[in-house]
Parts: sequence; structure tokens; C-alpha cells
Amino acid sequence: MADFGSDDRNGSFRENGAQSQAGETASVEALEDAVLQLFDDYRTAFDDFDAEAIADCFSYPAVIWQFGKGNVFVDEEELLENIDKLLSALDQEGVVNSDYEVVSGHVEGDAGLVTLAWTQSTADGEPVFEFTCHYHLIYAGTDWSIAMIVNEP
Repeated sequence: MADFGSDDRNGSFRENGAQSQAGETASVEALEDAVLQLFDDYRTAFDDFDAEAIADCFSYPAVIWQFGKGNVFVDEEELLENIDKLLSALDQEGVVNSDYEVVSGHVEGDAGLVTLAWTQSTADGEPVFEFTCHYHLIYAGTDWSIAMIVNEP
């Protein structure tokens, strides 16, 4: 079991309970890297306006809660429709850069909960959107993916 918080931009894992052995520390570091790689890929996909790469970060069915309503996306095709609309809205607002800070996280077994604070900015660095998302992750065989997002304004 590992928790991570906001010690730096990407946070850091902290073992709960007893002091970990060297092998456990290595596996915690690998887990941290794998989870953070998912979010780095997700951020890069937004910066590239690559809808398919964004959709590749999800497992299906996927659930996105925003504005007090949950939306279930059964497959990638359904989610891509939503992503295309989102990317169009970001383009209209002049967003070209997304960045995140890890607020908190907990991973145990094949499940994880991670909270990120996002800032989406224009080319000159002016923030357009600042918001927090809570991610429910699942480890599906070889990679971590997003199973559910709860957005906060």
C-alpha cells in the first residue's frame, strides 16, 4: 500500500505503516513512476490536442462526473465525441498548455485514487482554467488507466 502527496510537482509516494524493505521501496518507486507516467501521457495528449491519445488513458466503461452529473462512456467511440467537444472549447479559449500538481494519492493492489490540481494556460502563460479532478485508477494487466473522474470547479 502506498500513499503519495504534494511534496513536489509530481508528489511522492510514502509507505503506510511499518518501514519498508529495499525490495518494497523499489516496487513503490516503480508504482509511482507508472501512475505518474499515465498523467504525464494524459497531459501531453491535451497539449497536443490528440483526442485518441486522451481516450487511450481510459479503461471502459469510463465515468466522468462534472457539473453534478455522471456520464458513462461505454467505449472509446463514445468518449471521443466528448473529448472532441472539450478540445474545441479549449481551443476557443486559447488554451495551449495543461499542467498538474499532485494533491494526494493512494494506490493499493490494482486500484488507485489520485487528486490533481490542474492549470490550463494560454501561450503567454495566462491561466484560463484552474480546477481539481479526483481520479479512480485501475491497473489492467500492464498499464494504469482512468476508470472514473470526478471534476470540481
